Amino acid sequence: MTDTPRTTVEGNGFVAPAGWSVRTQGSAMILTAPEGGSHVALIDVGSAADADTAVAAAWAAYAGKAAWPLKLASDRLVRDGWEQIRAYRYDTPVNDQRSASAVARRHGERWTVTIFDMANAVSGKRDAQIELIGRLLPKGYSRETFAGKTAHTLDAARIEALKQFVEDARQQFDVPGVAIGIVQDGKVMLAAGFGVRALGKPEKVDSETLFMIASNTKAMTTLMLAKLVDAGRFTWETPATEVLPAFRLGDADATRQVLMKHLVCACTGMPRQDMEAIFEGERLTPASVVETLATMQPTSKFGELYQYSNLMADAAGFAGGHALHPQWELGAAYDAAMQALVFDPLGMTSTTFDFTRAERGNHAAPHGEDVDGKTVPASMDLNYAAIPTRPDGGAWSNVNDMLRYVQMELDKGLLPGGERYIAEAPLMERRVQQVATGKDTGYGMGLKIDRSMGTPLIQHGGVASGFISNMMWLPEHNVGAVILTNTQAGGSAIRNLFRRRWLEVLFDARPEAVVNVPVEARSMKESRAAERLRLIVPADQAAAGRLAERYRSPALGDIVVTRKGARTWFDFGGWKSEVATRRDGDGTTAFVTISPNEDGYAFVVADQDGRRTLILHDEQREYVFDEAR
Repeated sequence: MTDTPRTTVEGNGFVAPAGWSVRTQGSAMILTAPEGGSHVALIDVGSAADADTAVAAAWAAYAGKAAWPLKLASDRLVRDGWEQIRAYRYDTPVNDQRSASAVARRHGERWTVTIFDMANAVSGKRDAQIELIGRLLPKGYSRETFAGKTAHTLDAARIEALKQFVEDARQQFDVPGVAIGIVQDGKVMLAAGFGVRALGKPEKVDSETLFMIASNTKAMTTLMLAKLVDAGRFTWETPATEVLPAFRLGDADATRQVLMKHLVCACTGMPRQDMEAIFEGERLTPASVVETLATMQPTSKFGELYQYSNLMADAAGFAGGHALHPQWELGAAYDAAMQALVFDPLGMTSTTFDFTRAERGNHAAPHGEDVDGKTVPASMDLNYAAIPTRPDGGAWSNVNDMLRYVQMELDKGLLPGGERYIAEAPLMERRVQQVATGKDTGYGMGLKIDRSMGTPLIQHGGVASGFISNMMWLPEHNVGAVILTNTQAGGSAIRNLFRRRWLEVLFDARPEAVVNVPVEARSMKESRAAERLRLIVPADQAAAGRLAERYRSPALGDIVVTRKGARTWFDFGGWKSEVATRRDGDGTTAFVTISPNEDGYAFVVADQDGRRTLILHDEQREYVFDEAR
């Protein structure tokens, strides 16, 4: 079975993913996931007075009416030939472990609505396929392409347009600090900072300011592996257990199939199981991180689905370090390998895994939104969990260093003076798609490949607590860029729109980024306000008074409940957060973390066999915290 191009009843184009069933129900095309019970419906409504009317008609065609109350409706970024896009989210009880949403799109006078009605466990492992279905194109529309075009040289006017865009967007998204850099034809065209390193302090961001680069570290980790392949230490086809004997998954067959190239391919069927690292980060070591993999089971077949796994990337980095220094502790071996094989030869003199070193120099501080949506300074505590898991996202870097890395990628392994740093073959193997993430997109080894624009875009992003980043390059046009930010929600928005604006400036592409900034800024504020309405802050006193003083989970450790005046806090050991209460429509009470960047973890109050319990869900697992007596 393969992904199949299809059309809706009225002829709008979409792709039906492999393994999904498709049936027509009047004006609706209904796609059902292989697990059953989870659906994406594409409904051609035709003419309608507005988006709300179109969505009501779509629900009537799909299921009579929406089964859940509406939580939020907001306009979204316009793209792919649609003239208006409006998104709807529904308030599903946490115990249902289900999500429901809709997207109304208008082209001319015709509306098409997509309804997503999904079990969380299904959407968690099939999110790439769901996104594939959701990239609906209007009938007769051809996606913009840069095939056959030549990127413009970034002269002073084009660079000024990018700088102005970043500063305007930074202000609209309330991002304290941003750093950007661009290289083209072997030259640094721009390396600049905007705003401040920390709110309330005067120090400005510049091209030397260190930010956590989070998952951009993965590409650098696979570069270290490529250097070891180049040196003959192993090949990309070597079984992972031969390089790192401690490597084991919870499934013996899957363990045997994993080759070195698969450790950072997001293609092994291993789920994104991050809760152990988030809640037990202060207790983990590189060795225990590797041991955690042995407790995990794949949730899809090998090579079947894109499932992003940080723990597998950790195993990749520690395997490389172990191959170079087999007698050393795994973390020390990895650090030494990265320094000797990546940072030193590329001249990345500021890049480091040493948090103490980073934080005592020119560095950006993390920020986030408080419960009322105001950007404020945030704690670093959650980021320290990246220390034992640093191969997947624990590096600090700056624009100048990251441009050196991007330039080497553009030069296919050459250093600026023309000296060969790495053979081209092992370097470029990292850009070979190992698993599809969409119709024209895929994942290689710690790198994302996007062919949807007619010219390949290689990129990766990073998300840490209070930091968002991206690096990207167009190999056929010898140009690359980096963006680093020091806040989360606004940083995510600005990096995505910057990527689009960069392409617009390079190719005189359709102008979308500038007009979409206020749309996205308004949507973010509306989303935060809708979530705030569901919360009781401070937490309901009666509900908080019924909590135990301590809870314990075998997998995630302890929660210590404390009261500070009227406020209730959950202390997880390495980090803590104030909690609010939320009551769902089914009567369920949950305590929800609300501290900046530590928000959104919902602990459902339950009683099991007379014991007070709290239940936390991720997309594919349930964690039970029992009262500790």
